[in-house]
Parts: sequence; structure tokens; C-alpha cells
Amino acid sequence: MPRMTMIESIRSAMDVSMARDENVVVYGEDVGFFGGVFRCTHGLQQKYGVSRCFDAPISEAGIVGTAIGMAAYGLRPCIEIQFADYMYPAYDQIVSEAARLRYRSNGDFTCPIVIRMPTGGGIFGGQTHSQSPEALFTHVSGLKTVVPSNPYDAKGLLIAAIEDPDPVIFLEPKRLYNGPFDGHHDRPVTPWSKHELGEVPEGHFVLPLGKAAIRREGSACTILTYGTMVHVAEAVAEETGIDAEVIDLRTLVPLDLDAITASVAKTGRCMVLHEATLTSGFGAELAALVQETCFYHLEAPVRRVAGWDTPYPHAQEWAYFPGPARVGQALREIMESR
Repeated sequence: MPRMTMIESIRSAMDVSMARDENVVVYGEDVGFFGGVFRCTHGLQQKYGVSRCFDAPISEAGIVGTAIGMAAYGLRPCIEIQFADYMYPAYDQIVSEAARLRYRSNGDFTCPIVIRMPTGGGIFGGQTHSQSPEALFTHVSGLKTVVPSNPYDAKGLLIAAIEDPDPVIFLEPKRLYNGPFDGHHDRPVTPWSKHELGEVPEGHFVLPLGKAAIRREGSACTILTYGTMVHVAEAVAEETGIDAEVIDLRTLVPLDLDAITASVAKTGRCMVLHEATLTSGFGAELAALVQETCFYHLEAPVRRVAGWDTPYPHAQEWAYFPGPARVGQALREIMESR
């Protein structure tokens, strides 16, 4: 299989989907002629024409609103919000229209749209280009939420999202676009070409939504995480010598609760790790589910490690980012607690 960056695998997913189904259309800010601010759609307009890959005005509400109308009439829009931070003007359309259309019409209409958004920090984007708003979507009935951690998953999950009959929020950790990131910002960047999950099939393949992956097997503690934090968790387990099991959730809704409960029942301890702010983050839902379903297996309280309850700082990027030092300290404390 060829080696791809996450940018290339996402582009490949859209390319394959557009070739298989003429109802798939791709658009957003700078998506057409320029090929996207991160180059994820580069070459698609030249290949499929301006009627299937095109630029949209700077109006997130307009981008999502038109996609909902297209979907109601049989198209399958895969649209891009340039940064997840910019989705707020479109939030009413996402929540009140896209997520409700199947229910409101008693199943007469569905809304097969994918909303792609680069998410998270680690690129010195400050408070306006670094947010992780996944919990704002997981809270809304009718939406599916996907967060891949590598090129292989990104392609398989994006094709599955495009083929899904309901709206899917597809959050792409921008720090992972060109290589895995273990949180050691002071070390050289590792490219995807040197990582096994950089191998991606060229043609059509689907990873089902709602299935987690065990990235590292272990017996001492379960780490539930997704996106960039998967690589941080793997690095911390190796560096601390603690035999942690790392679960990459991949999709937050639907959630693979069976994989979670099986792991926690085995290890007896659980850390929930995400980059988003702590209070009311998706980690709170995970912690509640673990407490409800695994209470008699737990040997210590569930521990959440997350971003601080502040906007992402401009000057102190790595003080905010849950890096190896903070995650490692929390993991050691979990192992010592009873």
C-alpha cells in the first residue's frame, strides 16, 4: 500500500467518493481553485469540474445551509469549515436543521452531509484557530461525530461518513496532518511515511463508524482518548513503563461502549484524555459511562486529563496542551490511588 499523510488520505477519500457517486459534491472556503488552506482538496476541482468542487463565500451558515438543501434533494455534500473555530455561525443550521431533518420529516427526508473541520492546537494558532468543540456536537441528537488519529483511519472513516445517510461531523486534528505527534514539541517531527498507519489503500474501503481501536494493549490502566492525544498516550505508556491500554475511540457518536467496558473490566483503572477544555468536555460523558458500567471493576477513581478551562493561549501553547509530563504524572497518580 502507498504511504500517505493525513492530508493525502483525506483527499483520496473524497476523490474515491466523487468518482463512485456523481451526487458527491465538495465545497467550502478556498476549497476549489486553491485546494483548501491545508491542501486537502488540491486537484479535485481540476479533476471533477467547478460544479462538483467549488469555492464558497465566507459564510459558514450559508455553506451548511446550502448543503442541507442539497442533501434534501438527493446530493451528498462534503463541505469544509476552514477551522473548527469558525463553525459557530453555522451552529444553528447544524443543530436546528441538519440534525433534526430526519425526525422532523418522520423519515421522509435525510441529511447525508459531512462537515469537515480542522480541530485542536499544537500549531500556534492561538485562541481563534485551536479549539476542540467536539462536545458541542456529541450533545446534539441526530449528529455523528468522528475524530481520526491517523491517515488509514481518516480515509476509511471519511468514506463511511460520506456514505452515511445522516449528518456527520468530521473533525481532523490539524497537528496530525503531516505526521504523528507525541507531545514532545522540542523533538524533530516524525513523518507519516515512517509510521505503519501511514499505509493507506488506494481504492475504496470503509471503516465502520462506532468501532474503537486498541492502539496499545495493557493490563494496568485504560486510557480512553482520540485524535492527537492517542499518540501522546502511547508515548507516555512507554516512557513511564506503566502497562497502559490505549483505546482510540475514533468515533465519539456512535461510541464503542463494548470496547470501553471490556478494557476497564480488565485493567480496573481508567484515564480519560482529551485536548478540549475540562469542564463539560466529552471526557465527562466518558467518565460517567465508565462509572455506570464498570463501577465494581474500578480499583481507583476515573481520572480526567484535559485542556485547562481557559481559551487556548497565544504565548503558552505547551502549558495548555496536555503533554507527556502532565499525562505521565496523572498516570502515576492513578496507579498509586485506591
